Formats: sequence, C-alpha cells, structure tokens
Amino acid sequence: MKLYMKQKVFSWTDKFNIVDEQGNERYYVEGELFSWGKKLHIYDRTGREVAFIRQKLMSWLPRFFVEINGVIVATVVKEFTFLKPSYRVEGLPWRMDGDFWEHEYVMYDDRYEIMRLSKAWFTWGDSYELEIFNPANELLCLCVTLAVDCAVAQAQNNG
Repeated sequence: MKLYMKQKVFSWTDKFNIVDEQGNERYYVEGELFSWGKKLHIYDRTGREVAFIRQKLMSWLPRFFVEINGVIVATVVKEFTFLKPSYRVEGLPWRMDGDFWEHEYVMYDDRYEIMRLSKAWFTWGDSYELEIFNPANELLCLCVTLAVDCAVAQAQNNG
C-alpha cells in the first residue's frame, strides 16, 4: 500500500495531509505553535487523535517519542553518521537508512523491508511517498516518517 504525505505551505505550524493511492484522506497532522521542541498530533479522518510525536529536549542527537493511545511505542533516534543518514527505531526491531542526496530511505528489520520512503524534489513544502509492505504497520510507518522529517528539518535549520 502507498500513502502520500504533503506538507501545507504558508502555515504557522507543521501541517500535513496524508492520502492513500486513490486520493482518499487517511490522516491529518498538525504541530503545536508554542511548544518547547517539536510536537505533532496525528488525527484519523474522523478527527480522532491516533498518535502523538514529541521531541526529547536536551538531547545531543535528535530523538522523538512516538505515542499511540497514550503509550510510548517507539523512539526514533538519529544516529551519528557521515553522509548517509541513519535512524534507529528503539522499541521496535526497525532501522531506517537513507541516501541524503537522493532523498530515498528504506526501513527494515533483520529480514524484511518494512517501508520505502521517497521525498519529492522541487515541491512547495515537503512531499513524501510511503510504500508500506504490511498494512498493519501503516500508522507506525507514518509516525517514523514524521519524526525523520522533523530531524531533517532541524538539521537543515541548524546547518
């Protein structure tokens, strides 16, 4: 299955619409304007909050907690690497490696690919295509993608 994530431009906070391959809205993401660190709320198409992502403050490398139903299910941590971005997903046996120049990422466990993530070039706002191989991982894959996007944005703003 595929999801398409498009950031809304000209917004005071981070806002994303997530649609499926048929163009049906699946999720809506909105950040908090006045907060310490990044905080993103993920809502389903009925407006119910299904996940929450928050940045850990005072961390040497970017670290984001993923909460579903009020429980931290994963922590996305950017690892210290040169040229090739890598993210560890603590709490799950997942790892995400990418190609900085191509904006292509692959998330995998020890044996299988979980998701492929591609960032579109030359678009207003960030746009991503998520190819998720097991529909049961849909929400977790979306949350990891959002955390990685926050880490990339933070790195671009700092450097």
